[in-house]
Amino acid sequence: MGKKKKTPSTPALRALRDTPHQVLTYAYVPRGGTAASAAALDLDEHHIVKTLVFEDDAKKPLIVLMHGDRSVSTKALARQIGVRQVKPCAPDVAQRHSGYPVGGTSPFGTRKALPVYVETSILALDWLVINGGARGLLVRVKPEALTPLAPIPIQAARPD
Repeated sequence: MGKKKKTPSTPALRALRDTPHQVLTYAYVPRGGTAASAAALDLDEHHIVKTLVFEDDAKKPLIVLMHGDRSVSTKALARQIGVRQVKPCAPDVAQRHSGYPVGGTSPFGTRKALPVYVETSILALDWLVINGGARGLLVRVKPEALTPLAPIPIQAARPD
């Protein structure tokens, strides 16, 4: 009989300790994105939420939560948050701000408190799956789990 793989303890899972959630693990695929995790876990990619670290024109970091099967319109995002431009952070910069490596970024338990913007339609889902703070580690939660993050609703989705 094989050993049961232990779920890592991450800042995100510690932040969710008092929130109902289900931990899901899968074999991480570098650069596989939400399509790989959806296939591995037999989930609808629309319910998998990407945690993306962006920065505005003043180099201030922010988190954007977006459906796995959509991408962010940076023009729409910049317009809605009142800045000239936004762009994704370089992986090392994103990790410095969030405390998580790219592919394992969670909005929960970040190193620094960052503003969180969430695609409005995510809040209407019955449930969502979001990164638990490590590559290959996701958590299934209700959208209400995002409430402590004080998410700011946006409409910046673009089909992939």
